[in-house]
Amino acid sequence: MTYVTRDNITDQVAEVFKNTPDPRLREVMTSLVKHLHAFIREVEPTDPEFEMGCEFLVSLGKATSEKKNEVILASDILGASTLITLINNDKRSETAGQHRTDSALLGPFWRKNAPIYEAGANISHGPEASVADQAFRISGHVRDAHGTPIEGAMVDIWQASPLGFYENQDSNQPDMNLRGQFKTDANGHFHLRSVLPAGYPVPVDGPCGDLLRNQQRDPFRPAHVHFMVSKPGYQVLTTQVFADNDSRLQTDVTFSVLQSLVGTFQKRTGPNETGYELIYDFVLQAGEMQLPTPPIP
Repeated sequence: MTYVTRDNITDQVAEVFKNTPDPRLREVMTSLVKHLHAFIREVEPTDPEFEMGCEFLVSLGKATSEKKNEVILASDILGASTLITLINNDKRSETAGQHRTDSALLGPFWRKNAPIYEAGANISHGPEASVADQAFRISGHVRDAHGTPIEGAMVDIWQASPLGFYENQDSNQPDMNLRGQFKTDANGHFHLRSVLPAGYPVPVDGPCGDLLRNQQRDPFRPAHVHFMVSKPGYQVLTTQVFADNDSRLQTDVTFSVLQSLVGTFQKRTGPNETGYELIYDFVLQAGEMQLPTPPIP
C-alpha cells in the first residue's frame, strides 16, 4: 500500500481515473486534476480561503434564476467562454479549410423559441418603440463557404433595449420583446426593424458582481446584437456584432470583441430617414446542426 503524501496525491487521484470507460471523460478529468493541484500548490490557499472559494461556487448556483445564469456569467467575465470559442473557431477553420463567420460567446440571455416573424417585421414592441431617432434596421445575407446564398436559414436575433436591458430583466418590456427569428429568402437575404441597442453592465447583484467590485473592474459591455444562424446541414453559428462607435470595444468585461465582429452602425440620412442601420453578412460552414442549451427558459 502506498499512503498519500503531498508529493504523490496528484498521481494517486489520476490513477483512479484510468478505468473510466469514456476516453474523453478520462482525459478531461485527469487534466483537470493535474491543473487544479498545480494551482493549489502555486497559491497555497489557507483554510478560510478554501472555504471562501467553495462558497463562491455554491453562490453561483443560488444566484442563477429564470432572469440570469450566474455560472455562465462567471465563465464570461473570466474569459473562459471566449477562449473556448476562439479555440473552436480555429479548429473549424483548420478542419474545413474554409472561411466562416467568427463565433462569439452565447451569453446568459438567449431564450429558445423566440417569435418567428415575416421579413421586415419589427421586433420592438415595448416603450422604446416610440423613440424615432433610435429606430434600427438590420439586414444581411447568409451564404456558405463558397459564397452560395443559403435559402431558408433561420436567423435568431436578440438584443438589449436602448436602456441596456433584455426583456427578461425589465418588467416594462413585454415577453420576448427585442427577440425574433427570420428566415432567409432565395437570395439568402434577411431584414428586420428594431431599436438601437445600448451597452450595459452585466448583472452585478450576485457573486460575479462582488468579484468585479473587488477587482475594481468596469462591468460594462459595448452595444451589440446577438445572432444565431442555423439550417440543417450547417453548423450553428452563434455570434455577436458590435457597434463600431462604442467607446468600450477595448474594455468589454467578457473579452468578446473580435475585430471581425465590429459592424458599422450607420446613421441614416436623407429625406424622411431616421435612426440607424446595420448591414452584416454571415458565412456558415457545412456540418451538423446542433443548437446550444438555453441558459434561461
